[in-house]
Amino acid sequence: MAHTVTPELEAAIALGYERRDRGDMAPTIAYFEELLAQHPGHPVLTYEVAGAYDTAGQEADARVRYEEALRLGLAGEDLRRCLCQYGSTLRWLGEHEASLAVLDRGRSEFPESDSVRVFRALTLRELGRDDEAVAELLTVVTNHAEFTDLGRYAPGLAGLAGWYGEGRPSGE
Repeated sequence: MAHTVTPELEAAIALGYERRDRGDMAPTIAYFEELLAQHPGHPVLTYEVAGAYDTAGQEADARVRYEEALRLGLAGEDLRRCLCQYGSTLRWLGEHEASLAVLDRGRSEFPESDSVRVFRALTLRELGRDDEAVAELLTVVTNHAEFTDLGRYAPGLAGLAGWYGEGRPSGE
């Protein structure tokens, strides 16, 4: 059965975020858990519960819920956000290879996503793959050069991102 996000459910999710206090996530966790209890097996609500646990620093609980949300069939922007957050959670849990696999999926399914690239760069850094991490971040920055003062440097930096990403080829 497809689980849609009705306008009422969308409003309920927004209310959870309006009331969220990052310093005390217990009420937000309880709120989203109750919403999920009212709509069992809903992938978006399962993802929202995961995010609440994640914000509270309860990565192990978040991980279980992210995995459940993915099994339930998240799609679209919810899937993109879940892959970023789940990849980040795995990184915090020290599971860097698993984190990279999740973020590689995100990059495959959402190749234009800056958020996937940034979280992927953080994981690459943890894996000691610094050149690839820098390449990811340079790509994000140069893709939005019009919002910076990079100006004429942007094409060269974009080339540098490619060079780092390809493992510093010698050109021979």
